[in-house]
Amino acid sequence: MSRDKRPNILLITSDQQHWNTLGCINNEISTPNLDRLANQGTMFNRAYCVNPTCTPTRASIITGKYPSQHGAWSLGTKLPESEHTVGEDFSEAGYRTALVGKAHFQPLRGTDEFPSLESYPILQDLDFWRDFNKTFYGFEHVELARNHTDEAHVGQHYALWMEEKGCKNWRDYYLKPTGNVERQRRKWLIPEEYHYDTWIAERTNALMEDYASTGDNFFLWASFFDPHPKYLVPEPWDTMYDPEKLTVPSVVDGEHDNNPPHFQLTQQQKPDFSPWRESGQGLHGFHSHLHDDKELAKDIAVYYGMISLMDKYIGKIMDKVDELGLAENTLVVFTTDHGHFFGHHGLVAKGAFHYEDMIKLPYIVKYTGKVPAGKRSDSLQSLVDLPVTFLKAAGIDVPRTMTGIDQSEVWFCKKDSARDHVIVENRHEPTTIHAKTFVNDRYKITVYYNQPYGELFDLQNDPQEINNLWDKPEYAELKADLVMKLLFAEMGKEPLWMPRIAGA
Repeated sequence: MSRDKRPNILLITSDQQHWNTLGCINNEISTPNLDRLANQGTMFNRAYCVNPTCTPTRASIITGKYPSQHGAWSLGTKLPESEHTVGEDFSEAGYRTALVGKAHFQPLRGTDEFPSLESYPILQDLDFWRDFNKTFYGFEHVELARNHTDEAHVGQHYALWMEEKGCKNWRDYYLKPTGNVERQRRKWLIPEEYHYDTWIAERTNALMEDYASTGDNFFLWASFFDPHPKYLVPEPWDTMYDPEKLTVPSVVDGEHDNNPPHFQLTQQQKPDFSPWRESGQGLHGFHSHLHDDKELAKDIAVYYGMISLMDKYIGKIMDKVDELGLAENTLVVFTTDHGHFFGHHGLVAKGAFHYEDMIKLPYIVKYTGKVPAGKRSDSLQSLVDLPVTFLKAAGIDVPRTMTGIDQSEVWFCKKDSARDHVIVENRHEPTTIHAKTFVNDRYKITVYYNQPYGELFDLQNDPQEINNLWDKPEYAELKADLVMKLLFAEMGKEPLWMPRIAGA
């Protein structure tokens, strides 16, 4: 048992998981362990990311700041090592801190000015990672990987683990950097015993065993890679779902007529996105999204299989929490970094399209005796709130640099809500996408920097977000009011890191 009554913090995340891919709310998918977690805790129906891409939102999870504040504002940027992180606060308070799995705080290509430990060639220098024992963004211990499914970026601690398990031919299951290995389609040939879900669960459980044996409190992040595409999963999970029995979302005729131009272009066979690529850098989602529904159904079946496989290993982690007697003293949060399209609005994967499918998240909180079991809450949550709330729950002072909001009293059912809005950012300079979305109890508005277009949805009367009200004269007053609320929200999230200590 822990040496004091402060809670351990166990954060479990997936990657790019649509908010409704939980068995307890979608009977087409099986997630018995996440369902169990939801029944033991509270599921928040209105949780949001701060940016619908990996690096920015993951950096917010450890800094408690928005991407526009911590510096890692887009994919391809790097979270500066100078940024203060929540792991530092937990370490200073006597906690053990660790991250197992995906970090992605740094880009895949580094430079002399901005070097990256998550880039080539160091990414695949196994001798370097075998001896790596430095603190990494406030985590005293990390075990990292970078690849999604069979990407060429495999290496780091995951590759070391595979070799230790006897899988000396692990390279056979992955693309080579030159791309000269035939791509696997839907069925990943790697045996489940060498899958990174197995690795993450095994190493997370080993760390918890270590902490339990010494009586140390811990802040531990188990960071899974799935169900981020490519759609690829080992057998038998690749055939667990029958594509013909799955719902395939689709575009509604004319729904993009009133939307910004990049929405409309996605529904063309050969769209011209050149105005968004003036720098030569691409942008996720800026391509044709036209697809064959039967092929998409097969992809959805594998996407669901990836989630069900991950669910199995999340179950192993939760079983270990119970086995070690840590359940009464461990605050567990499950969520993802951002959402995913699989046909919704005619879109696939991800991009600068701030529908609920992209920015809303699965979000479960469990803390036996403090967080109500089996509850469903509509309280607004944001990933930027996680580090603040973790620290508050542990009785640790929150740094003034953090701009997230403490949700602990909401989680512990002492008040109904801590937020009346959330903000989602999306910037990909020097392309023309620089957007901010404001969401409150009923409405959602998205504003684009220096652009006349935008989006305004009434989530109460139009939950599917089909009818964009932005240009409708009868909603001009509402739009002006929401733009003002967005401005106030932006002003409200400015950090005041320096306390005022004198009148002059």
